[in-house]
Amino acid sequence: MTQLWGGRFSEGMTPLMHQFNDSIYFDVRLWEADLDGSMAYARALARAGVITEEEADILQDGLDQVRAEFAQNRFELKASDEDIHTAVERRLGELVGEVAGKLHTGRSRNDQAATDTRLWLKRQIAQLRAEVVKLQQAIIAKADEYFNVIMPGYTHLQQAQPVRFSHWLLSYGWMLQRDRERLDDLTQRVDVLPLGSGALAGNPLGIDRPFLAEALGFAAISANSMDAVGDRDYLVEFLSWAAITQMHLSRLAEDLIIYSSREFGFVTIADAYSTGSSLMPQKKNADSLELIRGKTGRVVGHLTGLLTMLKGLPSTYDKDMQEDKEPLFDTVDTLLMSLPIAAGVVATLTVDASRIYDSMDSAMLATELADYLVSKGLPFRQAHHLVGEIVRKAIELDQPLFSFPLAAYQQFSPLFERDVHSWLTFNRAADRRTSLGGTGESAVREQWEALRRLVEERV
Repeated sequence: MTQLWGGRFSEGMTPLMHQFNDSIYFDVRLWEADLDGSMAYARALARAGVITEEEADILQDGLDQVRAEFAQNRFELKASDEDIHTAVERRLGELVGEVAGKLHTGRSRNDQAATDTRLWLKRQIAQLRAEVVKLQQAIIAKADEYFNVIMPGYTHLQQAQPVRFSHWLLSYGWMLQRDRERLDDLTQRVDVLPLGSGALAGNPLGIDRPFLAEALGFAAISANSMDAVGDRDYLVEFLSWAAITQMHLSRLAEDLIIYSSREFGFVTIADAYSTGSSLMPQKKNADSLELIRGKTGRVVGHLTGLLTMLKGLPSTYDKDMQEDKEPLFDTVDTLLMSLPIAAGVVATLTVDASRIYDSMDSAMLATELADYLVSKGLPFRQAHHLVGEIVRKAIELDQPLFSFPLAAYQQFSPLFERDVHSWLTFNRAADRRTSLGGTGESAVREQWEALRRLVEERV
């Protein structure tokens, strides 16, 4: 036997058509899931009386031998192996003889492929979730290490207001928390058994699908056989999760690329996560972060490609769906590299607090001046306009706001008193933001503790 089909055909495919049609060169990585599904299905066939228990034992022993060959990298692919399902059944036949031909009774590659993919993805999700947690833990530890460092907060990439470095870094911890929650949520839609749906119409042999679900560790069973073999929503949802998560990593990477540049010098990326130049000996490039940023495009592209492939398909299974696996595999591989690389960068990051302080523009204290006037009874809109005039004057005089003389302030408003300068420090500006979610010391410590609890309690 060289194919799982072919009796209806009088001639074989051309070599080019073989190459075009075959998926073994990429779906071979589903071997473990395919063997798990086949072993459970053999037992289900015996329970239904389709094969004898002795035959089921023979099939199980043969599948165990195939598993050992894969695990020990001894499995030999043949040119006739169209896909992982063909390869496993072909090798099984070589090991146990004609009884191997009974394994596919009532089963289609349509429900088999869907089952394999779901099994494989469930296991990858567990690894990905663990890597998200590790990155969150690195963020929590680094935020604690540099908890009270004050830095410029940016909007439009312009210095805006003073914030804690820990507050900035924890913002990514909360992005990742949403990513983790989304991953947990989508898992329930991956965790659905399609096996037993046949090609599209269901199984006629009395196969015990609840037994199959329990044997394979699925939490639910597909309700409609036509939907089951054509459903790729769970892959779209997973790739959407991956695109969002990779986008968050890219934003973190972009911030760190900027902050590690000579023009900023806020942070230093460890040598272990940097590379050099083939021409310029002095260069130290944050290529780890640039690659994270660059790979985000391919992850987003995989999502777009899958949606585009699916959008014109009729119901049930179509061969187009073979194109779902390469983007899935590549996306998982990309995230399983990007997440630990990001965690390593954060864990080994060093912060130059004095360089950060020297970079801070006193104009960031303009909001403090406005708030000061508000505390004296001036409406905020008037205070905002008045402080804008003061900032313009300070720029003309090249004088920082915190050393602007009291007399100069009083030229703009008699509401300014001797206490005005006590408002004009970066630490005070940050620490005044004590509301929940703010950058004040108590507020940041509260959110740090809240994130730490979430990460530790739900590992």
